[in-house]
Amino acid sequence: MRIISHKTLREFTEKHSQSRQPLDDWYKLALRIEWRTPADIKRIFPSADILPDNRVIFNISGNHYRLVVKIEYKFQIIYIRFVGTHAEYDQINAKTI
Repeated sequence: MRIISHKTLREFTEKHSQSRQPLDDWYKLALRIEWRTPADIKRIFPSADILPDNRVIFNISGNHYRLVVKIEYKFQIIYIRFVGTHAEYDQINAKTI
């Protein structure tokens, strides 16, 4: 998978150093995996929430952080739409961000 944009994750981990390792682990796994359907994601990340419009919410570091992505399965691209603390996540609409 291609991930757009890793910069978003890097900038977040600079502010939240405890998120660095869990987000790096997610990033490295997502780079080398091939997801064709939401079911593929659920096999690896059972706690991921699948939303309409190919959006997925990942719980990072025991749900301390949330990562919202949009996936273009056909082109194998992940677009990072949001990364934040659980409290910051509560302030957004994951279906539209």
